[in-house]
Amino acid sequence: YREMMHALKNVMMVVVESLINKFEEDRMRNKELDSKTKKECQTGYDTDNCSDSDSSFNQVHYTFMSQEQLQLLVERLDPIQPKEVRQEALQTLCFAPPSDILNSESWPNLRKHLTMSLSDPDAAFSEKILRFYAKTFSSSPFNMTREVYTSLGIWSHLELYFLSGEYCLRISAGLDISNTDVNRLLKKVRLLNEYQKEAPSSWIRHPEKYMEEVVESTLSLLSVKHEPDHPASPDFLSPVYFLALLDIKAVWFKKWTHAYYSRTVVFRLLEKKYKSLVSISQGKFTWNLFLLSHCGDKQNFSYTGPELQYIYFVHSLCLLGRLLIYKQGRNLFPVQLKNKKGSVSITDLLVLFTQLIYYSPSYPKTALAAQTDSYSPASLVMEILQVFCDQTGCTAECLYTDAVIDALLHPVQSLLSGTEVCINYLETTLIDVADILARIAAVEDGLSFLLYGENEKNAKDDSPTAVHVIVQFTKKLLHDDISLLSGSEILPVVKGAFIFVCRQMYRTCEGLQMLIPYGLHECIGEAWKKTSLLSERVPTPVTDADLTSSVSLESKNTLLWEETLLDALLNFSATPKGLFLLHSTGAMNDCVNFMFSSLSKKLQTNEYEEFGNRVIVTQMATTPTGAVALQRSGFIKALVTELWSLLECGKDDLRITQPKSTPVDPIDQSCQKSFLSLINLLTYPAVFEFLSKQDIPNKPMYSFREVPTDIIDIIDRLIILNSEAKIHSLFSYEQSHIFGLRLLNVLCCELNTLLLLETQYKVSRVLLTAQEENVTETSEGPGDFIIDGLSVERNHVLVRINLIGGPQERILPLRVLDKGSDPYPWPMFSSFPLPKCYLAEIPRRAEFRQ
Repeated sequence: YREMMHALKNVMMVVVESLINKFEEDRMRNKELDSKTKKECQTGYDTDNCSDSDSSFNQVHYTFMSQEQLQLLVERLDPIQPKEVRQEALQTLCFAPPSDILNSESWPNLRKHLTMSLSDPDAAFSEKILRFYAKTFSSSPFNMTREVYTSLGIWSHLELYFLSGEYCLRISAGLDISNTDVNRLLKKVRLLNEYQKEAPSSWIRHPEKYMEEVVESTLSLLSVKHEPDHPASPDFLSPVYFLALLDIKAVWFKKWTHAYYSRTVVFRLLEKKYKSLVSISQGKFTWNLFLLSHCGDKQNFSYTGPELQYIYFVHSLCLLGRLLIYKQGRNLFPVQLKNKKGSVSITDLLVLFTQLIYYSPSYPKTALAAQTDSYSPASLVMEILQVFCDQTGCTAECLYTDAVIDALLHPVQSLLSGTEVCINYLETTLIDVADILARIAAVEDGLSFLLYGENEKNAKDDSPTAVHVIVQFTKKLLHDDISLLSGSEILPVVKGAFIFVCRQMYRTCEGLQMLIPYGLHECIGEAWKKTSLLSERVPTPVTDADLTSSVSLESKNTLLWEETLLDALLNFSATPKGLFLLHSTGAMNDCVNFMFSSLSKKLQTNEYEEFGNRVIVTQMATTPTGAVALQRSGFIKALVTELWSLLECGKDDLRITQPKSTPVDPIDQSCQKSFLSLINLLTYPAVFEFLSKQDIPNKPMYSFREVPTDIIDIIDRLIILNSEAKIHSLFSYEQSHIFGLRLLNVLCCELNTLLLLETQYKVSRVLLTAQEENVTETSEGPGDFIIDGLSVERNHVLVRINLIGGPQERILPLRVLDKGSDPYPWPMFSSFPLPKCYLAEIPRRAEFRQ
C-alpha cells in the first residue's frame, strides 16, 4: 500500500506540474491574441477572428459604447456607405454588448440598416449579420431577443424577399440547396427556427405581449402567399416549405402548443387572423401526394418538386395532428379549402388520416427502410392516432364516430366480403388497424362505442357495429380462411393483434355477452389444440447448422403462437361466464400453468397487467377446478413462500446497515400485497379444496429453516398457535401472529369458511385458550387480562365469529387503544357466553317497522 501511494504521489506531481505549465502557456497565448485582435480593429482590417470564428465569441472582451459611438456606428452601417466602412462598422458591432445596442435610442435605425444589409450580395457580409443575430439570441434575455425576432428583423426581411420580384423559386423547379442564394436563405430560416424552439422555455417569465409578438410575426411570415390571380401563385415556393425542410415534424409547433399559456395565444391568433394557415395545411392532403416517391437510395443536395410537396405534406400532417389534440385547436374546424366548395370537418380530416394507413406509398426493401419509415404517412398517422387514444376528450370527439371507424375497418370489411384489396403491405396495415382498435377498446367509453356504435339508441340491425366485424374477421383469421394472407410469415402476429382486440372486449361482462354467439372461445381453443400438437412434433435438432437454425426458429414461432393463444384463453376467466367458457375448452390447467410461468419470469411488470392477473386468480379461485389448477401449477406454493420470506425472513439480498424498524401498522407494508393476494384467493370453494378433511400438522418440533408451502401450513404456523414449539419457531412472533389473526378475521366473514374452520380446527376454543393464558399472575391466582396487540386482535375475532349480524345487531370492539386512564374499555373474555355489551339493543317494534 505504501509503495502504491508513493507511486501515485509521484504521478500526480508530474500531472499537476504539466497542468500549471499548460495554463501559463494558454494565458500568454490569449494575451497575444487579444492584443492582436484589438490592433486589427483599430486599423480597420477585416478579419474573421472577431466575428466569423465560433471560438471568437468566447475570447472577445465586450467594450461598453456610449450613445454617440452607437450613433456613429449606425451612420457607418448605412447601405449608402462604402463597403469597407460598413465592414469596419460591423466588426465593431460584434464587440459591443447586445444589451447596449438593443436598449439604445439608435436601435430602430440600426435595425433598418441590418435588415436591408441582409440582402447584400456579399455572402460574407450578410452572414456576419446573421452571426450578430445568433449572438444576440444566445446571450440576451427574452425581451431583447424578441425585439430582434419581431420588429423589422429577419422576419420582415424574409417577408419582403418572398414577395419581391427577385424571388423566383418555384415548386415545380425543385430546390438545389448547394446554390449560394438558397443556402443563405436556409441559414436565415434555420436561425429563426432554432429561436422558435428555444423561446418557449423563457417566455412565460415575461409579459404575454412579448409572446404574442413572436407568435404573430411567425404566423405572418408563414401566411405569405401571392394573390390568387398571380400567374405564379399555384407554384409559389412559400416560406413554409423552407421551414418544413429544416423542421419536417413541426417540433416548433409542438413546443409552442405544449403549455396552456402559449397554446391559448397561438390558437386565438390562428382563429382571428391566420386561419388560412390551417386551410392551406389541410389543402395539401390531395390524393396525388400519396403516389409520390419520397425516399431514394442516394443522399443528394437537391429536392425535386414532388419531394418538396411531400416534405410540406409531412409538416402539415404533424401540425394538424397536434392541432386536433386540444379543444381550442378543434374549435378551428370546419375549415374552408381554397378554390373548393364545402368545408372540411374534424371527421373528414380523421377519415383522411385513417385512409393514409393503408393508401400510403410502398417502400423498397433496403437498408434505408427503417429510416424512411419514420417519415411514412402510415407511421406518422399511427403516432397521431396513438396520442389521440391517450387523450380522453380528444378521443371522444375525434375517433368515436361511425365514419372514422368505418374508414379504419375498410380493409377488414374488404377482406371479409372478398372484394379486391389494393393495399401495400396488407399485414402491416392490419396490425396497425388492430393496434388502434385495441386502444379504443381498452377504455370504457371506447368499448361502449365499439359495441353499440355512435348512436346506441338508433342503432340499425342492418348495419352491424364494429364488434361484429372484428369478431367475424378474427374467426376467419383463426380458420385460415383469407387467401390473400395465406403463407404470410407474420400471419400469427396479425391473428394475435385481432385476438387482443377481442380480448379487450370479452374481459368485460358486457363485451363477452356480445361475443358469446360467435363461439370465439371454441375457435381459439381449437387453434391452441392444433398448435400444441405441432409443438410436440417439432423434430429434434441435428448436426447440420442451417437446419438447426431453421428448426429452432420454427419451434420458437410455434411456442410463441401457443402462448398467445393460451393468454387469450386465460383472459376469458376475467368474468364468471367467461370462466365457464374456459372450462368448456379443456385448457384450464394449461392456462393456469402459463399464467404462473409468466409471473415467475416477471413478464407482466406493468400495473395494468398485474391487476388483471389478480382478477383472474380471484375468478379462478371461485370454482373448485380453478382452485385445484392453481395449486397444481405451483402458484399457491410460490405465494406462501414469498409471504413467509417477507414476514419472517426479510430480503436476503439487502445489505443490513442499520436494524430494521419495528412495524407500526398491524400488517407491515411489505406484506400487504401478499395479504391481499391470499384474501382474493381464499374464497370458500378454494378453502374447501385446500383444507377439507386435512388435519393441522401440530408437529412437536419446527425447524427455523422449515418454510410453509401450502394454505394448511399458514393455518398451522400463523393462526392456530397452540404450542410452544410453534411460537418459538417464529422470528417475529407478534407481527406474524397478528398477520394470521387479521387473515382469519377476513376469512370468517364467509359463513361457510367459518363453519369449516370451526368444525375441523375449533378455532374459537384455540383463541379462548390463548386469552385465558394471557393474564397477569398474582399471589391470589389469575389476575387481569394483559392488553397487547395480540389480545386485542383475538378479542375482536372472537366477537366477530360468535356474533353474526350487522351493525344494529352486534357491536365489534375496536382494535386501537384510546388515550387516557382507560386505554381499552372493551371487556375481554376467555369463556362463553360473550359479555352483553357486544350485543346491540333490539329495536322497538315501531323503529323496526320504520
